[in-house]
Amino acid sequence: MKITFLGHASLMIEAENSCILVDPFISGNEKASGKINIKDLNPDYILVTHAHQDHILDVEAIAKASGAVVVSNFEIATHFESMGIKVHPMNHGGNWQFDFGNLKYVYAIHTSSFPDGSYGGQPGGFILSTEGKHIYIAGDTALTMDMKLIPMTTSLDLAVLPIGDNFTMGIDDAILASDFVACNNILGYHFDTFGYIEIDHKVAIDKFKSAGKKLHLLDIGEHIVI
Repeated sequence: MKITFLGHASLMIEAENSCILVDPFISGNEKASGKINIKDLNPDYILVTHAHQDHILDVEAIAKASGAVVVSNFEIATHFESMGIKVHPMNHGGNWQFDFGNLKYVYAIHTSSFPDGSYGGQPGGFILSTEGKHIYIAGDTALTMDMKLIPMTTSLDLAVLPIGDNFTMGIDDAILASDFVACNNILGYHFDTFGYIEIDHKVAIDKFKSAGKKLHLLDIGEHIVI
């Protein structure tokens, strides 16, 4: 499984002959738009964790150009379905077997509204199981005790956690979250995009290392293989 960081909370995951795009916020991200062209992206699926603009900005354009299926909560799926986009609605605790593998929609603590202020349903994250691997994509979230439920059913190979603080967990809570989900291999995201969430990379990496964990902080366009 190849995971490419597209900036902010955007990822491209290549697995089982499918391309899965997560929370595309690229054209409006000054750090990403000069490196990633949304016209070059051709996903089969787009996973959306919640309705905030910095997670859905490029969903419509990419989905209409690629024919991708948008997978999200019922409210977000219905929103994009009304635009003529193919969707698959989910809700907390639900599993579905797709052609690339299994997705489970899990709990997150955050807010969720569309840019016009309308209701975006409850935010969430995903557990993606494919190619014999399991990754947790937390979405925007605070530290929550519900994370402790994940290792009761799933042994994770990677946890993708927000680490920018202010709007989500920061570094210290993300370390606790990695304990809760029983995963020592972490991909950090939702950091550095703007002033509120800028982090010291060395401090972050050293703190995770001191806790016996590996933190990956990728440059935009860089990838890891799980």
